[in-house]
Amino acid sequence: MNRRVVVTGVGAVTAAGNTAGETWDGMLSGRSGIGPITHFDPEPYPVRIQAEVKDFDLGDRVDPKRQRHMSRATQFGMAAALEALGDSGFEVTEENADDVGVIYSSGGGGVEMILESQQILETKGPRRITPFLVANFIDDATSGHIAIATGARGPNMAVVSACATGGGTIGEAFETIRRGDASTIITGSCDAVLLPIFHATWCSMRALAGDNENPEKALKPFDLNRDGFVAGEGAAGYILEDLEQAQARGAKIYCEVIGYGSSNDGYDMIALHETGRGLKRAMQMAIRKAGIDASEIDYVNPHGSGTPLNDRVETMVFKELMGDAAYGAAISSVKPITGHCMGASGSVEALACVMSIRDQRVPPTINYSTPDPECDLHYVPNEAESRPVKIAATTSVGLGGHNSCVIFREVERSTE
Repeated sequence: MNRRVVVTGVGAVTAAGNTAGETWDGMLSGRSGIGPITHFDPEPYPVRIQAEVKDFDLGDRVDPKRQRHMSRATQFGMAAALEALGDSGFEVTEENADDVGVIYSSGGGGVEMILESQQILETKGPRRITPFLVANFIDDATSGHIAIATGARGPNMAVVSACATGGGTIGEAFETIRRGDASTIITGSCDAVLLPIFHATWCSMRALAGDNENPEKALKPFDLNRDGFVAGEGAAGYILEDLEQAQARGAKIYCEVIGYGSSNDGYDMIALHETGRGLKRAMQMAIRKAGIDASEIDYVNPHGSGTPLNDRVETMVFKELMGDAAYGAAISSVKPITGHCMGASGSVEALACVMSIRDQRVPPTINYSTPDPECDLHYVPNEAESRPVKIAATTSVGLGGHNSCVIFREVERSTE
């Protein structure tokens, strides 16, 4: 049916703030949410910093009895989704519920629930295991809880592709509306895997930025001295709607989703291919669906993880696809502000695209001080910029070779 799809509501929970507004303010101001680890004793680990969500409380937004069965990730996801729904002004009713879907995912699900239950099993026996475990640790638990809380009965699933999960959920929500299987989708992703077991494996991978004394300055995407990522947690949520429906109800429209691509490197479970072949295919797919030339993209929010290979490869791909226009585009990573939110990364970082189109301001890449000759584009160093943003793209790269790209456009431009 090729319906046009727009964003009418946003929500977020991150280390930079517990709402979309606070998170966007943190992105623009360069206020980093990275700090010393408090979730567990960090002393045995060589790296002792993370980007933790602070002072979070779901409160009375969800029935307290139901909250007790939710993982930390699901609670983040619920908060972001409900904020987005409230922001949109859209109401799920008995009349429209079958046409309202939920495509909301988590990269890790409620893995802490498995660890806790295993400990209970070993110390207290099988009779003490909750019957709610199986339904609540799975990656699609959040999409189920959102549907129950809102009454949405349309298409419902979790799209999981490691750190490209957020881009995949928004993209598949876009496709679901575009082909006519729903008129409204509550979408986004969440993750909360700041656990000792994962921190230990990241340390073993030697993938983490390690400046324990200056946590806010540790993550340095595209800088010559970058040395790894900093793990984070959080969620973002969006209301996507059919354009005609949104206009008919007088909805506030942030922007239009115009393209989505997904691919795999087919190469390695950890490292992306040094040619960027998978990411390039995902971007080409999104650009083709968007019906634009790559040179028209004004702002790219990249994966920008701060690892030596990722940043170099992304830069190379942008130059190959955008040509000389890559040097005039704004490219900035918000990971030094939110941390690397794993499966939530793509949706959290999509907020930078959506809001940059709304406000015509681009968030900075903080901690950028020493140029890398192989990363020679404009990374919006350290200070936000006011500049025209009509088309914005976000890219994500995940373990297992997963890649995603989502492209957004100012609605006024597309309706001329």
